[in-house]
Amino acid sequence: MTAAGRRIVAAAEELFYERGITAVGVDLIAEHSGVTKRTLYNQFGSKDNLVAAYLTGRDQRWRALVLTAVDACDTPAEAVTAPFEALRTWSGAGTRGCAFINALAELPDPSHPAHRIATNQKLWLLDLFRELAAAAGCEHPATLAVQLLVLHEGAVAAQPLPFDSLPESTELARALVRADAPPRPSAV
Repeated sequence: MTAAGRRIVAAAEELFYERGITAVGVDLIAEHSGVTKRTLYNQFGSKDNLVAAYLTGRDQRWRALVLTAVDACDTPAEAVTAPFEALRTWSGAGTRGCAFINALAELPDPSHPAHRIATNQKLWLLDLFRELAAAAGCEHPATLAVQLLVLHEGAVAAQPLPFDSLPESTELARALVRADAPPRPSAV
């Protein structure tokens, strides 16, 4: 991507996240990025492609942060809840909740390229929870993964509210993992 393309995506990310995808036009993005509309269209072809580029960048940064958090864990059971720890870091700058949930609400057409990116981001997290739960020896990794995803997304959705639900959500996630852990052999 060219320097102009990176400026366009940076401006689009700020504007789309703060104001909403459908509320922001290409004129405003071009103005904020210091390029002409022609340059914007030469770089991305359409607003839809620019929205997809914006979400792809966020998705790549989010996945990298989560995987770093997983790698930093001491035990497989601890790794299962690493996405909650990553969310603590990630959500520091966010005031409007999850960009992917917001995109899904604004772009309900499943054929929209950004809709697919947002959906795939959620499915990736679900798969990661399942894989981590299986690696930790949890008895019902698929069910636990759904429970953790719902809890995680609830914590994300509550971010704009005037209270912090993440500590309680993280502790509940840990309790769910402990409850699904294989029974310990009894001492004889």
